[in-house]
Amino acid sequence: MSADPTAKKTPLHDVHQDLGANLVDFAGYLMPLRYKSETAEHQAVRTGAGLFDLSHMGEIFLSGPGAAAALDHALVGNLSPMAVGKARYTMICDPDGGVLDDLIVYRLADETWMVVANAANVAVVRDALVERAAGFDAAVDDRSDAYALIALQGPRSQAILEKFTGAPLADLRYYAILADRVAGVDALIARTGYTGEDGFELFVDAADAVALWKALAAVDGVVPAGLSARDTLRLEAGMPLYGNELTRETTPFEAGLGRVVKLDKAADFVGKAALAAQAQTPAGRRLVGLVARGRRAPRKGYQVVTSDGTPCGVVTSGAPSPTLGTPIAMAYLDSGVEEAGLAVDVRGRREPVDVVALPFYKRS
Repeated sequence: MSADPTAKKTPLHDVHQDLGANLVDFAGYLMPLRYKSETAEHQAVRTGAGLFDLSHMGEIFLSGPGAAAALDHALVGNLSPMAVGKARYTMICDPDGGVLDDLIVYRLADETWMVVANAANVAVVRDALVERAAGFDAAVDDRSDAYALIALQGPRSQAILEKFTGAPLADLRYYAILADRVAGVDALIARTGYTGEDGFELFVDAADAVALWKALAAVDGVVPAGLSARDTLRLEAGMPLYGNELTRETTPFEAGLGRVVKLDKAADFVGKAALAAQAQTPAGRRLVGLVARGRRAPRKGYQVVTSDGTPCGVVTSGAPSPTLGTPIAMAYLDSGVEEAGLAVDVRGRREPVDVVALPFYKRS
């Protein structure tokens, strides 16, 4: 990845430049890949606190008396029973069951919902929601450009954030959200994240992003972290990345995420017939974790091969694990493949790997 001068800038762009970040084009935005050491940034999140700019993500609001029913029709999850102040991980699929995006949906009020989409898919998700909500009394409003999103992640995140807000963070459970003031600005405070650690995601007005970032970054031990650290953190936690583990050619069941598909909900939803059929039939491939026995890391697109060199799968994500001290990867294996004796073809060399359960890392 290299910087594209035509890419969009987040409200924190000048801050990243002042910090000497290596900026790259990611999903159409200039984003910090790393500031100094991606390993140090990774370890800061595992042991203390890391600060991320996630302002490239999309915030799409649905409101109105029919908003809950519209979401039940548009998404694979059962959203309408959610209480105000709660969040849920879900997906939006096409009629064939392929994943258009994985999402977090927050219920902010009885008739107000916020759907957070991956940056590269904001337009796809917005347009699909507009189309699918057309028969319901619900309005779809893409407010992505109005918001900045800052994540504070790591075991020290609650203690640090409590310095800047009177919100009852100790009572805010995982996958919940509330509105309060943080460092003097209005924020939606969500206990969510993409790192495998405890942490918070702060949705604020774009104009307030710099002040909030600087307040949090001034705390001793808070380390700005870029995309590289975010990727190794989510990989260790076994969290899928759209474009890698999840695509239009992948269904939730293949990705081992069939639990998010609520076939028993009352509402008919887009993709239900295809997903119901797949739920009754073993998937043609399965997502697994791989741990390399050597030092060469499997990377996206590398083939997984059997002991005789026969291709039997493909790596979707891979990197050296700073926490485990060994290369790890996620990969799709063909149905029926024996897990013993597998290797990854790393530039013409077979590197032995062991198949392990996901996630690779889980906080205590």
